[in-house]
Amino acid sequence: MREEHWTSSEQETLELARALAVRLQRGDVVALLGELGSGKTVFVKGICRAFGAQEHVSSPSFVILNRYEGKDQSNRELLIYHLDLYRVKSLDEIYDLGFEEFFYGDGITLIEWAEQLGDLLPSKRYDVHLSYGESDSHRRITIESFQTQAVSAESEKNAGRQ
Repeated sequence: MREEHWTSSEQETLELARALAVRLQRGDVVALLGELGSGKTVFVKGICRAFGAQEHVSSPSFVILNRYEGKDQSNRELLIYHLDLYRVKSLDEIYDLGFEEFFYGDGITLIEWAEQLGDLLPSKRYDVHLSYGESDSHRRITIESFQTQAVSAESEKNAGRQ
């Protein structure tokens, strides 16, 4: 499923992110893609606000990862992981983070500069592409849902043994 949206202010971008957050569930990954300054962190702020995260949301460019605490629809604690891979130089840095804990855990993972992950990016995810519009405040935001988890050869092999 692919949706295209246009926003003309930061507030509209925040609202669009909140609308996406309503669809997110534990274990979901959101890959944020776009040029520098296109609104990826603003989008993250909108998702975090939708889950009631009280911490100040900022781009973790220098620390790579921020963690926020929010609440899910059942009012249970929900951890939101916010990765910014802009400064990542190699996949070894991502392995050192223990990315599996975030991508396949019980929280929600939001990844700026997700293209840095290459094949490590989970097949079950949302891709959010942000690009500049006709003015400084306009953004074109495309949201694409990939909701089928690819079955690895190892999983298939293990299933055949049962």
